[in-house]
Amino acid sequence: MLSFYKAYGQGGRLLRRDFLRVGSLGLGGLGLNNLWQLQALANSSKSPLRDKSVIFLFMHGGPSQFETFDPKMDAPSGIRSATGEIPTTLPGITFGTTFEKLARRAHLFNVVRSFVTGDGNHDIKPVMSNGTLRANMGSLYSRIAGPMRVDSSMPSNVTLFPRAVSPDAGPPITTFGNFESAGELGASYAPFVPGAGAGLQEDLKLNLAPGRLADRKQLLTGLDSLKRLAESNPGVAGADALQQQAFDTLLSGVADAFDLTQEDPGLVARYDTLPLANPDRIDKKWRNREHYADHGASIGKLLLLARRLCERGCGFVTITTSFVWDMHADVNNATMVEGMGYVGAPFDHAVANFIDDIEARGLRDKILLVCCGEMGRTPKINKAGGRDHWGNLAPLLLYGGGLKSGQVIGQSARDGGTPASNPIGIPDLTATIMHTLLDLDQVRVTSGLPRKLLDAVSVGTPIAGL
Repeated sequence: MLSFYKAYGQGGRLLRRDFLRVGSLGLGGLGLNNLWQLQALANSSKSPLRDKSVIFLFMHGGPSQFETFDPKMDAPSGIRSATGEIPTTLPGITFGTTFEKLARRAHLFNVVRSFVTGDGNHDIKPVMSNGTLRANMGSLYSRIAGPMRVDSSMPSNVTLFPRAVSPDAGPPITTFGNFESAGELGASYAPFVPGAGAGLQEDLKLNLAPGRLADRKQLLTGLDSLKRLAESNPGVAGADALQQQAFDTLLSGVADAFDLTQEDPGLVARYDTLPLANPDRIDKKWRNREHYADHGASIGKLLLLARRLCERGCGFVTITTSFVWDMHADVNNATMVEGMGYVGAPFDHAVANFIDDIEARGLRDKILLVCCGEMGRTPKINKAGGRDHWGNLAPLLLYGGGLKSGQVIGQSARDGGTPASNPIGIPDLTATIMHTLLDLDQVRVTSGLPRKLLDAVSVGTPIAGL
């Protein structure tokens, strides 16, 4: 039960000192006065924040460039896409056949065929690395925007795991990197993680009693209770304007944003990817079977939830479903053909429906979707029918954010193993994201920001042509 119940006493009055404790939001020590100062910055003409958001859909495990966006069907057998190719709406451009729905929408987004992650190690380097101060990239944004977007009452930085929409999902994969890390920036700027099964979140924790913010339902219950308390005590026993602002901050939009039942059931059904990866149809011989199931059950609804958060003011949302793109065809992982059925088909459906939804809502210029993993796959298919680790080329998709669309950036060599032109690195992707979110000239003159942070958000060159 929320600790503010303890504050409601002494003749049915909510004491000012206790209310202010409740109203502090637990934002890593960030008090209400700080929030109002951030509000003033957000509303000023000098704010470095653009009215845009980023959703980073991390394809953990390393997706193959061949079976996604660069089939190389003119290459010899054993190199070219194991799933074949399908034409897209762009003349002369084909995708792997698993991406049938994305192929019909290729004119709406961009793919990069010369993206280089630098090594074939399992980690989360496009999202968190030394270049981001060992912090989730969203934490860089949060350090500038503030842990809470006070202009919208939303957390500025959120990470979504399958448990955010699928309570029966397994725990997040942390072996290869911590998506929740705030690195050198400090815990105040760590992502808010609904339903992660981790300890109490330090941002937006709403003074939950010694348990934890177990999932979004607990958040919703707490906010509903606070609302009823406020309604039964008009003015909150003579609360001043500061107290009223605290109530508004707690209540306005946060609960609704995390509640998918507020969506049109037909839209929720269109996003749903579970029918494409029914657990009963996943071969039990693969040790990754449960991860495939979690991915299939959650990826569509995670994108829907991310859209809701961004639409309401969240600046950066990281999504990772599970460790599912590592298609070696070994005891853990399926073959390229079978694995793309388990993993690629739900991805295709989810991203295609997300694009349709964003287009219908007129949000194309406001929300940038980034899709990539930590590496690509070897040009040569192994003897078991899988592909192994490869850091010299990887697939990358970019949609929205005000970027141009319908482009193929860069080209790969004939064997699909290296760039043939215009190599794009992780720093360039970081720069593209940061230029979408921030006015970097204004960031550089904003007082109080550490030099390391300025260097981290200014690294690289935005991808040319976008």
